[in-house]
Amino acid sequence: MTRGAYIAVDWGTTNRRAWLVDARGAVLDQRRDERGVLSIVPGSYPREIADLRRALGDVPVFAAGMIGSTRGWHDAPYVDAPASLALLAEHAVRLDAGVTIVPGVALRAPHRADVMRGEEVQALGAVTAGLVPGDALLCQPGTHNKWIELSDGRIARFATTMTGELFALLRAHGILAGMLDGTVRDGTPFRAGLARGAGARDLSSALFEVRARVLLGVRAADDAAAFASGILIGADVGARDDVAGRDVYLLASGGLADLYASAIAFVGARAVPVDSDAAFLAGMHAIWELSA
Repeated sequence: MTRGAYIAVDWGTTNRRAWLVDARGAVLDQRRDERGVLSIVPGSYPREIADLRRALGDVPVFAAGMIGSTRGWHDAPYVDAPASLALLAEHAVRLDAGVTIVPGVALRAPHRADVMRGEEVQALGAVTAGLVPGDALLCQPGTHNKWIELSDGRIARFATTMTGELFALLRAHGILAGMLDGTVRDGTPFRAGLARGAGARDLSSALFEVRARVLLGVRAADDAAAFASGILIGADVGARDDVAGRDVYLLASGGLADLYASAIAFVGARAVPVDSDAAFLAGMHAIWELSA
């Protein structure tokens, strides 16, 4: 029986994904749950690590994501962009418990600042796995969407947008709450939202139109959620001036990936799907090898 060499963990805010990996990088077992950092009581991380080892194997643990934040177990200070996998491995935090925590990446510039944790492993792992070229634009949809510019195989620049979180807040609070319970899918209402949001300089006004159009009978109430999602995603994609005419490598799957692919096509670019799990595992395997 092949023995696992380490456990790779993508430890997020609300979810956790863990894989038992052998020395060649092959996945032997995996576990996914909702044990993100927000659900873990301070001081209980050693028990969480012990539970993972009981489930997957008594081997070293390499973890990335919010576990290295001030809300997680141990703060793993950000490394500055431009960042490579070698830089992440060099600055990883190694604990006595046989746990290595990968740092995030920070962008410190006179005109703007940004941070990421976990997405950097996917982005750089995608290059290592040959899934994206060393010079590329990546989009990683989620609660906080990431736009990452790779240069010479390193993370050169990136930007975070709160698109998913804004939609969730609008759905739960404020004047639009109760109007956004419908299904969000790619279709005529969503694409109408894309058209409204892609060039919008008045995003707040465009969002109020969701309510006004329903009240005036211009748009069906069941379509309001898809229309609002289209406005937000259209504004997200349309705000960038470096997308049109390019390949945009999309690290996502499922319905959200479909929505972003439609938005990327709307502005004249081509969405290229990338297996985000494969990218993360390739990045973590490279960090494990560099740490040996």
